[in-house]
Amino acid sequence: MAYLQNIEHEKILRLAEQISAGPGQVVSKTLVQNEAVGLTLFAFSAGSQISAHSASGDAMVTVLEGRGLLTVNGRPYDVSAGETLVMPAGKPHSIEAPEPFKMLLTVIFPIGKSAP
Repeated sequence: MAYLQNIEHEKILRLAEQISAGPGQVVSKTLVQNEAVGLTLFAFSAGSQISAHSASGDAMVTVLEGRGLLTVNGRPYDVSAGETLVMPAGKPHSIEAPEPFKMLLTVIFPIGKSAP
């Protein structure tokens, strides 16, 4: 049984090449989604965004390509390829792409207890 989906197994891959976004798009590709973890690739075209929302688990953004502007609980962060930012559970966050931007989002969900 494969737990990771929508991605080739036993092959060396460049994650940034696994997804792309056309003009005005934010595209996502789910690799894992279950009660414990979510693993999703995102591609943003320049000028696109995801508005403020919160998650029940800790969310870790790993920037694969480009630059993104993340706001967590009202505080702005400018992140670039090779950098990672953790967005704590329950805190509102948003993402803007001033240029084409790709990221891997990992969310770890609380199991058996309510989120903060």
